[in-house]
Amino acid sequence: MHTSTIPCGSSFLQVGFARENGSGLGRRFPPPRRKPLLPRASAASDPLLVQAARGNPVSRPPAWMMRQAGRYMAAYRKLAEKHPSFRERSETVDLIVEISLQPWRAFGPDGVIIFSDILTPLPAFGVPFEIEEVKGPIIQSPICSEEGLKALHPIDFEKLNFVGDSLKILRQEVGDSAAVLGFVGAPWTIATYIVEGGTTRTYTTIKRMCHTAPHVLRALLSHLTRAISEYIIFQIKSGAQCIQIFDSWGGQLPPTVWEQWSKPYIEEIVSAVKKKYPEIPLVLYINGNGGLLERMTGIGVDVIGLDWTVDMADGRRRLGSEISVQGNVDPAYLFSPLPVLTDEIHRVVRCAGRRGHILNLGHGVLVKTPEEAVAHFFDVVRGLRYDSLFAESLTGELKPVA
Repeated sequence: MHTSTIPCGSSFLQVGFARENGSGLGRRFPPPRRKPLLPRASAASDPLLVQAARGNPVSRPPAWMMRQAGRYMAAYRKLAEKHPSFRERSETVDLIVEISLQPWRAFGPDGVIIFSDILTPLPAFGVPFEIEEVKGPIIQSPICSEEGLKALHPIDFEKLNFVGDSLKILRQEVGDSAAVLGFVGAPWTIATYIVEGGTTRTYTTIKRMCHTAPHVLRALLSHLTRAISEYIIFQIKSGAQCIQIFDSWGGQLPPTVWEQWSKPYIEEIVSAVKKKYPEIPLVLYINGNGGLLERMTGIGVDVIGLDWTVDMADGRRRLGSEISVQGNVDPAYLFSPLPVLTDEIHRVVRCAGRRGHILNLGHGVLVKTPEEAVAHFFDVVRGLRYDSLFAESLTGELKPVA
């Protein structure tokens, strides 16, 4: 047993945990009810991640990592040498399945997310793109005018069969051992690529468009909202048990502008999906969302992801008790000594509380992250049990007064 004094918000707690042996064994007792989250009906066979997303009592937090499949893994780099095109890797069923399963086989995360890209569905509704190794995504015909809107059409799922087929296979491969995750980009984030013609650091074209051509931008966002809603439903029908919505660039907007140009479209997507699949958890992640947390609570998603710039205890306080949270270990901790990483995982888990938390990084796995650290991350969480963690935390607090 290892103990360390770990800050959570303003309090300091003695946190105990079993050394990470990867066995997942430990004492199991029904956790006491936490004031809070309103649990929703679940089947006993639902994966741990789905249960936690719904706010139901679980024995430990489930864990997965954004970008858990990718260049930090030697197995991925070897495969990428044979298949150097990202489009090929992310649009070929056999490759999608193999890459998606690489981290699951190596580390055993509680979520297996399909290897894809937020731009993958664009050609299916009229926006072709290419990906260059250095520049990233390139859209040759940006949409900034009414004329450009004419290229858009309803989403054609015949062009996305590789996504549906991959999800079906992943569900078969994973079984009940983990949750299969799908994902999409939020309308505003997708629109930044379509309007700017690719990646940007300034977002000046689309931000200017809010004032110079608002009717065009609204039409584009409305079209994206319909297409993304249908794309989520398509992923769920194909086997996805949880969907993450990435509004990656929503945090680049002032909060009042985000409320006008991003939030309503996400709300519309959530409403459309929940009408058909109310039981499927939806996660919303915004990079740099510290200034948006209170504004995110009314959208209707089940889980809000926190990046590492938000203290987990503060995020919990600001979001309230009726929503689950995801995150938020700084990816840089995976370059630290393993005991330091262990302490940070336990600090985050303690601050998140024993209900409604999915452990994750505050952003994606960084290139050159040691695989040993990723394995350690998942070993630690598998060895966690809320009962012993919080019981020993309480013991550490209740010391005799001298």
